[in-house]
Amino acid sequence: MSNASLFMKFKDLVAKHYGENPGKMLIHTGVIGWILSAAAQVVAIVINDKIPKEQKMFLVPQEMADAAVNIVSFYLITQTFASVANKLVKTGKWLPGAVRDFFEKGGLADKLGKKGFDVKLNGNLPDELLKKYEKFDKGIDVIATTVGSILSCNIVTPLIRNEIAANRQKRSIARMNSKNSEVNPVEKPSVSPSYQKVSLKDFQALSSRVYTSSSNLKV
Repeated sequence: MSNASLFMKFKDLVAKHYGENPGKMLIHTGVIGWILSAAAQVVAIVINDKIPKEQKMFLVPQEMADAAVNIVSFYLITQTFASVANKLVKTGKWLPGAVRDFFEKGGLADKLGKKGFDVKLNGNLPDELLKKYEKFDKGIDVIATTVGSILSCNIVTPLIRNEIAANRQKRSIARMNSKNSEVNPVEKPSVSPSYQKVSLKDFQALSSRVYTSSSNLKV
């Protein structure tokens, strides 16, 4: 099979799955980009001989956890933006001016934006207006997906990742301190078993003996 034939099949496959929904392609390519970036980071850590094995055992799971946070937050946020925008266009809440005028003149303006109303299925749009509507729908899809990806990559994902990293660091420090306290416990001063407490009576008897013996000294 020639390279041209393979390329045409790939192009037809992309057009079939993403031709009517370009925002979906942006989301899926974004997720693939995050996966490839995380895989490159993990491989770079593993093959780096300057990083000790003990650190690799910590860095690799940490990098994979960060990648999971990045991918999940990116997908959820961008998909939510795209879904909300698609619903607003589909129900007629957002429409190009020509299409809205068509509905207003046809007495269907009160149905726009209502739940269960579908512009393509219930609107009976002429071919020219249908093309304008589909073009508008694709444009809103791309804009909503782009805004969602920007918000996810630059604001939400860094905040979530930093919060998780801070909590992970606190747990690591606490675990380290706990291990250090077990290895080097604080020793309390102990009383020697040979030590005997001297009472006041014993001290007086000892003093009298010293005084008596010293009185026998001659000058």
